[in-house]
Amino acid sequence: MHFRRSVLALSLMSSVLALSHLSAHAQKPGDPPPAWKQGMSAESESSALHPFNPIFTGTEAKDLQIAKLKVPAGFKVEVYADGVPEARSMTQTENGTLIVSNRLAKNVYAIVDNNGKREVKTILRGMSAPNGIAVIKGNLYVAERDRILRFDNIEKNLDNMPGGKVVVDGIDPTNGPGHFWKYLVAGPDGKLYFNIGSPQNITSPNQMQAAIFRADPDSGQLERVATGVRNSVGMAFHPVTHKLYFTEHGRDWLGDDVPNDELNVLNKEGESFGFPFCHQGDIADPVYGKYNTCAQSTPPILKLGAHVAPLGLRFYTGKMFPAEYKNNMFIARHGSWNRNTKQGYDVMRVVLDGKGKVVKYEPFLTGFLTDEKADPPMWGRPVDVQVIADGSMLVSDDYNGVIYRISYSKDAKIAKLN
Repeated sequence: MHFRRSVLALSLMSSVLALSHLSAHAQKPGDPPPAWKQGMSAESESSALHPFNPIFTGTEAKDLQIAKLKVPAGFKVEVYADGVPEARSMTQTENGTLIVSNRLAKNVYAIVDNNGKREVKTILRGMSAPNGIAVIKGNLYVAERDRILRFDNIEKNLDNMPGGKVVVDGIDPTNGPGHFWKYLVAGPDGKLYFNIGSPQNITSPNQMQAAIFRADPDSGQLERVATGVRNSVGMAFHPVTHKLYFTEHGRDWLGDDVPNDELNVLNKEGESFGFPFCHQGDIADPVYGKYNTCAQSTPPILKLGAHVAPLGLRFYTGKMFPAEYKNNMFIARHGSWNRNTKQGYDVMRVVLDGKGKVVKYEPFLTGFLTDEKADPPMWGRPVDVQVIADGSMLVSDDYNGVIYRISYSKDAKIAKLN
């Protein structure tokens, strides 16, 4: 299905809630509930569960609990950069400059070398939820909540960014709450892929909601490539098959253990992945399940855990890690809030066989979760994963405003074994 560059004429749900997705403040009598409370059952109305906000002032490297982080033998975790407010999505220029976005702080950053030291440089300011970023042919694309902008020749303009040119406009005309932030990835076809989430926890979406789109970076023409996707905040193309893999968040308030968040793969354009009728491929929604069946949708290739909030994912294409890690997938699990016993807050490794079947799903980076019953239960929250030129892997942490680097050394493995 094709759409014109501006989709302002398309109506969104009239029942979109007015309060912020992250608002956990007390309500005034008569106020509608915040978006994250929508869909609560009568039994859960008294629940004290709530989302966690990041530390907006950030955490300095010296104050981080790095010693608690665990990785497999031979691997090492260190701070790559601190002072990156609410560090979210990551991408790189062709010259290797790391670009980092955020969702709430309204800026985009570049991490550059300054006389042998890494410097965090603010390159864009005052944007609207600039969570999604991608680089194509030297140009930076930034997905705000309502549009996608292009900034030309980014590497030459880090100190004086030109004005952005609108590529796609009107993808959030109501400026409502819910899953308004976008994740952006460049496809092997040279086009931009991004999500538009459900405006509520559980609702009947229209044609511009709960879907994944593709945009031509030159013309801005939109194509909807997947539907029934409640909220995907992580996508990557397999380096060999070029298939699109993406994470998806399951709905809230069905219980501690259901539904699972998902890892999906797009095998053909136009596939539906179930929302709002079916969750995790085999659970009918108590409200919308009567209108369709799970058999009518594509199930996930992997259940990732209930409420673990999977975000960014990347395939390992570097040469530093051992050979068995080649083309493995790494998923950053931001961690649960809609669960009495918390889980997630880690980076998981997924191994696929030659046919794309999952043969291994195991922890790779752990140690952020300190007390599964506490409020908050963690000291850090992984968001995105990025493989850089030297073969090491970066992990962003929006809670502390920090980027970690994971490297591997055969010598380190020998030392650990001895």
